[in-house]
Amino acid sequence: MQVSVETTEGLQRRLTITVPAESVDSAVKSRLQQLAKTQRINGFRPGKVPVSVIKKRYGTAVRQEVAGEVMQRNFYEAIMQEKITPAGMPTFELKSDKDGEDLEFVAAFEVYPEVEVKDVDKLAIEKPVVEIQDKDLEEMMVTLQKQHAEWKEVKRKAKKDDRVVIDFVGTIDGEEFEGGKAEDFTLELGKGRMIPGFEDNLVGAKKGEEVVADVTFPEDYHAEALKGKAASFAMTVKKVEGQSLPKVDDEFAKLFGVEEGGVEALQAEVKKNMQRELDQTLKSQLKENVIAALLEKNKLDLPQALVDQEVNALREQAKQRFEQQGQGQNLPELPADLFMDNAKRRVSVGLLLGEIIKKEELKPDAARVDALIESMASAYEDPNEVINYYKSNEELMQQMNNVALEEQAIDWIVSNAKTKEVKKKFDEVMNKQA
Repeated sequence: MQVSVETTEGLQRRLTITVPAESVDSAVKSRLQQLAKTQRINGFRPGKVPVSVIKKRYGTAVRQEVAGEVMQRNFYEAIMQEKITPAGMPTFELKSDKDGEDLEFVAAFEVYPEVEVKDVDKLAIEKPVVEIQDKDLEEMMVTLQKQHAEWKEVKRKAKKDDRVVIDFVGTIDGEEFEGGKAEDFTLELGKGRMIPGFEDNLVGAKKGEEVVADVTFPEDYHAEALKGKAASFAMTVKKVEGQSLPKVDDEFAKLFGVEEGGVEALQAEVKKNMQRELDQTLKSQLKENVIAALLEKNKLDLPQALVDQEVNALREQAKQRFEQQGQGQNLPELPADLFMDNAKRRVSVGLLLGEIIKKEELKPDAARVDALIESMASAYEDPNEVINYYKSNEELMQQMNNVALEEQAIDWIVSNAKTKEVKKKFDEVMNKQA
């Protein structure tokens, strides 16, 4: 086998490979002899068909089949010989394939870029630090109360977070339009669920009052006929409702599965959950800060094959999300442009972190892997069952090892960069995450 390597452009490579004729011809002859033993042709006894007859009937197809196998096999031998690592599957072009002559073909593919992680010691990274305060816990308890609140009619003006029941009629240039009218419509104020301006005059209104909302439909509104149109909604307030929060007591605690210890036990459980979610959010934010700084200092020439693979993975994830929401049927293939920037970012991050893991000879830390599994399992009713399931599944354990390695690479960057701790408030961090 003869091999020549050509760099065509950037990461693109072309291998021209020549395979001796005798290697190909002997493989074709052997395949034809095997066929002669199994084919049934009129005029010949089973297993006694001459190879010349088989070659006349099946020779072209057999040679094409053998040529495909020869190209695959010799390509892998060639890249091992030349110490080349392809970044994707090659495309083959058969140049010459005739009886008695050497087989020649070209394999075109991309290679991985040379990755050198630069200027880690110059990276400026912000590490958010948060302590859960008593008021944070109090606000979370109020949130839990609101989740179990009852709506009761109130005899006062409506305010933000109240609920109003209204009749309304919408007009454009004095004419009613389709879909612009409703009776006994319930609207929670302050949630921004209607078009801008619709709620404005409802805050401060009371039962029996009539108000008018002058609005403009957004240019991206779902109804084509209403996009960008100015409209007027005449509304009548039929009821104003406020939230009646449940009392925080032992019965309230039982609503969240806390059977013993009452309110104190509930608060302890809530704070533990808040801490777990906060820790995960802080870890994610630190990781994003590290990655943003890393990408800013390290621009890579990316193999399109890897980017395309990532686009397909992101597209499949999006499709699965739509299907889970019951919207997957008859969904057209989402265009690659939607995912291209994210795909390039993920490929760059993978190559850079992979280089750090390789250069620093990082290995998955068993204690970290266990902690990751335990943290994830703590959100389930029976954590031990989840932990045992993961530890008995080789594929899942490999995934957790990869997560641990990635975290270790991030930790290495943080310890070697210019990292500054910045104190932040709980709601500032968690609201940003939301």
